[in-house]
Amino acid sequence: MTATESTGAPTGIAVVGGGSLARSICYSLAVATDPPPGAVTVLARSDQNAAEIACIANARAVTSASPSRFTSGALDASDHEAVADELARLRPGVVINCASLQSPWESTRAPTAWTELLAAGGFGIGLPLHAVLAREVARGIRDSGIPALFVNACYPDAVNPLLHAEGLPVFCGVGNSATLSASLHAAVRPRAGERLRVLAHHAHLHAPAHPSDEARIWLGDRPVAGVGELLAGHRACSREELNAVTGHTAAVLAARLAAGAEVHASLPGPLGLPGGYPVRIHDGRITLDLPDGLTTEDAVAWQMRMAEHDGVVVTPTGDVHFGEQAGRLLSARLADTPQIYGAQDMEPLAQQLLCLRDKLRAEPAA
Repeated sequence: MTATESTGAPTGIAVVGGGSLARSICYSLAVATDPPPGAVTVLARSDQNAAEIACIANARAVTSASPSRFTSGALDASDHEAVADELARLRPGVVINCASLQSPWESTRAPTAWTELLAAGGFGIGLPLHAVLAREVARGIRDSGIPALFVNACYPDAVNPLLHAEGLPVFCGVGNSATLSASLHAAVRPRAGERLRVLAHHAHLHAPAHPSDEARIWLGDRPVAGVGELLAGHRACSREELNAVTGHTAAVLAARLAAGAEVHASLPGPLGLPGGYPVRIHDGRITLDLPDGLTTEDAVAWQMRMAEHDGVVVTPTGDVHFGEQAGRLLSARLADTPQIYGAQDMEPLAQQLLCLRDKLRAEPAA
C-alpha cells in the first residue's frame, strides 16, 4: 500500500525503537538547544516503552529550557505498510531506526551457546538480524512518499549497502565510526578550523590484531599516527557506557539534519557504502570528505578489507560474503548455505537464524 502524501514540508524527527539506544538518543535530543530538534516522536513495538521514553525526554527538555516536545506511539517495525501510514501522518524530516532483532548486550547479560556462536563467527554473522527491520522501515519511508532522511543505527556499516543495493532510501548511519570519531576528537582536540577526518569500520570498536589494520585519521589532509593509543581509553570502556556517546552523537546529527544545518562528521554507511567515512552534509545532500590523495575507490577497498575482521563483507552492490570462520559455522548449523548472499536472502536467512537462536539459547555457555 502506498500512503497518501500530505501537504507541507517534513519536519521533526521520528525515532523507531524502544531499546537502550533509542532512549540514549531521545534523552540527548531533549537537552539539545542549538539547534533544537523540534517535535520528536518515539515509535516502538511496546507502547509502554515508547511512552516512557517520551515522558522522561519531556521532563529533561523542560528542565533544560528546550522547546522540543516528545510524543509516542506503538508501531510494529516489521510491517512496512504500518510504517508508511504512520510516517505519512507524522511527516518527519528525519527517521532514525534503532529497531533490530538482536540485542548487542545479550552476550554480557545472558550468555548462552548462541552468544558464543556470534563471538566465534564474528559480529557480522548476525547481519540478517540487524537488516530485516531496517529494510522494512526503509520500505515504509519509500511507500509513504515522504522525503525523509533515513538514518540507520543498526549495523549500518553492512546493512546500509544492502538497502542501497535494493534501491531503498538510506542517507547514512550512526554509531561505530561516529562514536570512535567523538573519542578521537576528545583525545586530539583539533584547533578551531582544523577538521579531523576518520576512516573506520565497526570492527575498529575493538583493537585490531595487527597495528597495520588500525583505523585511519587525518588532521586536515595530514595523517595522524598512534591511533591505537588515542583509542585506548575508549576501548577500555564498557559497550553499555559507550552507548551514551553513540546516542549523543546520533542526537546531535539528527538535530542538525532536521534544522537543515551544514554538517562535517565521520559517519557509517553514507551513500550506502560499506564502513565509515568523513562526510559533508549540505542542503540535504551528503558527499564524502576524504583527505587529499585518498580516492573513493581506495577507501571502499580498504573498508572491505577491514570488514573481514567482523566476519562479513558486504560489497557496494549488495553481495554478502561471510568470512571463513562465520561461513563454516553457518554451514555446520544451517542447510543449503550458499557462498554469496544477496539482499533478497536476508529475510529467509534471518528466520533460519532466529530458529537456531531459540535452540542455542537453551544451551548454557561453555
